[in-house]
Amino acid sequence: MKEATLLQFLLGIIVCSTLFFCTNAEDPYLFYTWEVTYGTRAPLGVPQQVILINNQFPGPPIEAVTNNNIVVNVVNHLDEPFLITWHGIMQRRTSWQDGVLGTNCPIPSHSNWTYKFQVKDQIGTFMYYPSTIMHRASGGFGAFNINQRSVISIPYPAFDEDVTLLVGDWYIKGHKALQKQLDSGLDLPLPDGLLINGGSNFTLTGQKGKTYKFRVTNVGISTSINFRIQGHPMTLVEVEGCHTLQEVYESIDIHAGQSIAVLVTLHGSVKDYFIVASTRFTKPILTTTGILRYQGSQTPPSLPLPVAPTYHVHWSMKHARTIRYGGGNWTTDVRRRKRYNLVDAVSRNTVQVYPKSWTSILVSLDNKGMWNLRSQTWSKRYLGQEVYLRVWNDEKSLYTETDIPPNALFCGKAVQS
Repeated sequence: MKEATLLQFLLGIIVCSTLFFCTNAEDPYLFYTWEVTYGTRAPLGVPQQVILINNQFPGPPIEAVTNNNIVVNVVNHLDEPFLITWHGIMQRRTSWQDGVLGTNCPIPSHSNWTYKFQVKDQIGTFMYYPSTIMHRASGGFGAFNINQRSVISIPYPAFDEDVTLLVGDWYIKGHKALQKQLDSGLDLPLPDGLLINGGSNFTLTGQKGKTYKFRVTNVGISTSINFRIQGHPMTLVEVEGCHTLQEVYESIDIHAGQSIAVLVTLHGSVKDYFIVASTRFTKPILTTTGILRYQGSQTPPSLPLPVAPTYHVHWSMKHARTIRYGGGNWTTDVRRRKRYNLVDAVSRNTVQVYPKSWTSILVSLDNKGMWNLRSQTWSKRYLGQEVYLRVWNDEKSLYTETDIPPNALFCGKAVQS
């Protein structure tokens, strides 16, 4: 009897130890080494210097799962200091890894720095890009997708395949020429064209009857875009990590720095269809096309291209609801606040503010650190349209913010002190 009791006791210890180990085991790590260089590419058919990561343009995608730990060693082979920011990643407790001036010093030329952070409690469609000067205009950007863990169900219909599209405007002039133009007091002109995944000849082959999740990000620096697929409605399911009302659109606006995810079912005849991106609120309108090709198709896509909305701001506002938009001057009138959507507004890392208008947002200051708020119209950010917000409390705890990393780079007054 005593032996049986002792055996049960020992088994209990083993089970408890196993449970303790499982609950305290670290989440998986993803390791990357990125070599940042200049290279020659012809995104719009004209050879030009671009910024490559591991000889890729756009840069390599990061495909993570909620709570993964990300370790990226960035080796800067450029002739200028360089930084990468992880757009939309919350950096819970790790503001030192945000990759913007104010929290990080740039990586010197011919040097390296290693980012270490966790994608804590996040899912969704994001991107990374260079945050210093006008580097972003020359490349160095890429997709950053976070998938849900297998034990977590998604709140929308299942899909068969995941497709990432990086869409945005592009200049044939490199970032140094664009900087020189801004420094001389001139505005940037209309971009020279639009790109889909770094080029103008994108083709996706799909199978009739399957449903595809398109992750679409506007990686451009100047313009809003309208995205559409000929003959195929799109069901919006996510914007930058926030699930949305599952409404169906023939086309959808994506402003600079924004990301969306839509479900598209291939229900049409077996042939080719145009994938179209065009600029919004510009004269003239820039357009680029790709091809959605049904498997076995022998029929090219037919004209005309699906039409985009005209210059209509209110139509664009409807796509992903925030708390409140308005025209004219914003007022602090409490009575008007009663009309704000405080119930089911979406959460975004980038929100549009239309000309001569305002946008109201609600922010919970629950993430300690120094945070950069900036314009995604990159020429405006370069000229100073940014501000820093410090979220602070007196608590000294690694549960709210980690210490400055031991590999931190120092610059400016930090070097002098």
